[in-house]
Amino acid sequence: MVVMSIPVKTPIAQHIPQSFLRAGRASVMAVIVLSLSSTSTQCFSQAKSTAAAATTWVGTWTAAPQLVEPGNMPPSPGLTNNSLRQIVRVSIGGDTLRVRFSNEFSTSAVTMNSVQIAASTGGDTIDVSTNRELKFRGSPAVTMDGGTAVISDPIAFRLTPRMDVALTIYFGQTSATVTGHPGSRTTSYLIDGNTTSTTDFTGAVTTDHWYTINAIDVLAPSTAASVAILGNSITDGRGSKTNLQNRWPDVLSEALLKDSTTRHVGVLNLGIGGNCVLAGGLGPTAVSRYDRDILGQSGVRWAIICEGVNDIGGVTSAGGAATVSNNLINAYRQMILKAHASNIKIYGATIMPFKGNAYYNQYSESCRSTVNQWIRTPGNYDACIDFDKVMRDPQDTLRLVSTYQNDGLHPDTTGYRTMGQSINLTLFPAPTP
Repeated sequence: MVVMSIPVKTPIAQHIPQSFLRAGRASVMAVIVLSLSSTSTQCFSQAKSTAAAATTWVGTWTAAPQLVEPGNMPPSPGLTNNSLRQIVRVSIGGDTLRVRFSNEFSTSAVTMNSVQIAASTGGDTIDVSTNRELKFRGSPAVTMDGGTAVISDPIAFRLTPRMDVALTIYFGQTSATVTGHPGSRTTSYLIDGNTTSTTDFTGAVTTDHWYTINAIDVLAPSTAASVAILGNSITDGRGSKTNLQNRWPDVLSEALLKDSTTRHVGVLNLGIGGNCVLAGGLGPTAVSRYDRDILGQSGVRWAIICEGVNDIGGVTSAGGAATVSNNLINAYRQMILKAHASNIKIYGATIMPFKGNAYYNQYSESCRSTVNQWIRTPGNYDACIDFDKVMRDPQDTLRLVSTYQNDGLHPDTTGYRTMGQSINLTLFPAPTP
């Protein structure tokens, strides 16, 4: 067993290879050579041929990690000494990948005795012919201390765009506190004992949450890059349909892949339900997680900030409106400065209307108006994605279109499709040779 943990008490960039954090800073070939001891001759041969035409790691899927709340914990029989199969849908494809696992919000160590990746064939079943074991510095087992994360060795795996993959973990000892992503909108399958290579998980207990899994990167050409999206439940997909992967970032990913000029762009959804930019809410605040969740992703060339409504929804006075709007704008300014320092273009999404929801009052509306005016002002963000304009009711611009929403705040599937399809794909150009 390998104990290979990345502490998060110091900047994560000091512990994760720079090629994982930023495109093109190190030789990808060197990364693959380091994994020789953990990859079969056949797999290495495949990875080597891919590396000849690929020069950078790019994120194809991720989920923002957080401390899992008591109501979203793994069901019985629990994770310890049991197997968990989790399904994710990637954005761009590739022939070589690596996976990141997070224990960053747990207080105790978590051991993964074995981790397998395979093509999902729907539900809890996999195409067993595609099943591959991940390794960590050559070992199939790894322990993550509390407050740390790990990255698997690169492995040859044929990943196609928008492919559903199954990550199956056989856990050893786990932590009483769990790192995960509660808002998966995707069913996971938990079963007794070691069944990581079993084709189906008949009899498994189901739960619509993700645990421990954090990101998948692919080895890609230098023209490829990712867009990382910071958001709350509207980005995380509340109101979308479980297992259909139809959040607005999913719709954006589908549109990018259909266009020959943007099919190189990976989409990374860093939404957290109930999240706030400044303080309170669920999960770490946007300002506290921005460096890890946005700047720390692989191959990021663009960022979208679609967050602020949960801060605004707490406003109940004129003084509060002024304070929150000023603080949000200052937070956005800092995000812009950091993005530009990392050569990332950053786009601001306007805050959509919420009249009819409990968040609405004259003061919260005034705050939203002030923030949106700043987001729209040229020279602040690199561009504005005007979701407010796209989603508001023409007859009452303080409300969402009635057929686009669930509760006055969250869109439904039609609303999410409208949002994703409204984004101008020219915001994501290929690099100039």
